[in-house]
Amino acid sequence: MFRTLTALTLGAALLAAPHAAAALEPDLTDPQVVATGLTVPWGLGFLPHGSALVAERTSARVLRVRPGSAPVTVTTIAGVSPTGEAGLLGLTVSPTFEQDNLVYVYFTSASDNRITRFRLDTPGSQQVILSGLARASIHDGGRIAFGPDGMLYATVGDAGVTSNAQNQQSRNGKILRMRPDGGVPASGNPFPGSLVYSLGHRNPQGLAWDAQGRLYAAEFGQNTWDEVNLIVPGGNYGWPTVEGTSTDTRFRNPIVVWSTAEASPSGAAIDGQTLYVAALRGQRLWSVPLNGAGGAGTPVALLQGRYGRLRTVERAPDGALWVTTSNRDGRGTPAAADDRILRFPPAP
Repeated sequence: MFRTLTALTLGAALLAAPHAAAALEPDLTDPQVVATGLTVPWGLGFLPHGSALVAERTSARVLRVRPGSAPVTVTTIAGVSPTGEAGLLGLTVSPTFEQDNLVYVYFTSASDNRITRFRLDTPGSQQVILSGLARASIHDGGRIAFGPDGMLYATVGDAGVTSNAQNQQSRNGKILRMRPDGGVPASGNPFPGSLVYSLGHRNPQGLAWDAQGRLYAAEFGQNTWDEVNLIVPGGNYGWPTVEGTSTDTRFRNPIVVWSTAEASPSGAAIDGQTLYVAALRGQRLWSVPLNGAGGAGTPVALLQGRYGRLRTVERAPDGALWVTTSNRDGRGTPAAADDRILRFPPAP
């Protein structure tokens, strides 16, 4: 069924994403299997004309996938050092791809976490746009995405050093905002000369914007609470002083919390007024109704236990939801076809 949108909201959505279809409820009953036999597909970005690129964490391969066709290896990213949760993580396609042919990836090297970019027509040549982010076998963050403002955002974990998150001089435990070339934007960042957009994060891995341009992030808690946060410039989200909600006015509270057994949220996508969050340990897709003012209603668990650990969810330009499984990451129980990319089409 068509999701109900006001004319104002629909207009804003089309302005924010001029090539996207109007939001439709996805049909979660019978997905199309886009790819099978993958190993920890992590980053996912859409190309023009119906295909997508996916990054495999441990193999460092970037694959081109298209419904009805076998995946094709585009390139293997040089310098990836996969250990634990680290490796080839986020991937995003330039919003001006048809002019510049650029693809961006976030990965763990032997010495740091970094963001590079390459032209899809010459993928063997990478340009480093950001380096020196502390790396570890845990808490590397890794999601990258372009916002409606044309800036590149990146989630960076605390790399297992909790004090990083509250240290404004560290770029770890942060959400960063940068120009497409990695530089500090001329305006919009809260701290002069700094890429830091928000701080006090443990291990954020989901980024999504609503039709009004508000940014939401999904974040792994430690032992108690996972979170969805409404991100504002300069906002401090409390880690490691706070996990979940608190009465400490120095910190911003999440708009949603789950127990870590219910979630371990990695990917996030917004479809109309619904935020979808892919859960690893929780083995489900969370549907979070957004209230239009930066808050959230009661989340609903979807696909619970049907496909195992879910890593990434993205909305395709045609309105379908694409979901990647993560059952070969060392913490799941793989089915014979895992890992898979599933496409849930808009309901008729």
